[in-house]
Amino acid sequence: MARPIRETPVLYGKDARRFEAEMRRVESLSPETRKANRENLRREYEQTCKEWNLTFKV
Repeated sequence: MARPIRETPVLYGKDARRFEAEMRRVESLSPETRKANRENLRREYEQTCKEWNLTFKV
């Protein structure tokens, strides 16, 4: 049987402000920036696979 999922903790103070700022930053990314980030992440993934000699592909 699966374990129950814990409740999400409530954030206060600096943690709450940092979370809200990060949410605004992420939401404000343009589609071009998101695409560039995605492509950069893909290149880094492929480079890491080569460096670590990983043979599986997702």
